Amino acid sequence: MLKQIAIAVCVALLLSGCLTNKAQQGGAGGAAAGALIGQAIGRNTEATLLGAAIGGVLGYVVGNEMDKADRTKLNDVYEYTPDHTTTEWHNPNTGNTYEVTPQRTYVDQSNHQDCREVEILSTIDGKAEKTYATACRENGKWVMQQQ
Repeated sequence: MLKQIAIAVCVALLLSGCLTNKAQQGGAGGAAAGALIGQAIGRNTEATLLGAAIGGVLGYVVGNEMDKADRTKLNDVYEYTPDHTTTEWHNPNTGNTYEVTPQRTYVDQSNHQDCREVEILSTIDGKAEKTYATACRENGKWVMQQQ
């Protein structure tokens, strides 16, 4: 059973590279992480499927919301905010709030790009979700990387 779950998670992660927007990528990544957590906690198929469903929904919601106006603010955090300094904002159109804290800035040795890791605490529809993201500068823009 564990082997089947591992294969399903690997397939989901591989397919997430084919997805075209952050909502889809967030959903796939959230489902994979949720499945692993569900299996670790419940040690049965039901817990794994429940974890995948919850993780997929949360990942999709965060990814979808970040596709909109908040991406500009997130890009500003990547560009201007020092490590370990939190930037907060409230989107009056959606009611969502975000707290983004850059954790680490580094140069990716494989492609010599500037990269930053951030912690994102988003509150969407009153539900808080903490995620971690990495972006690297490509052609002058910060581009989210696959996790």
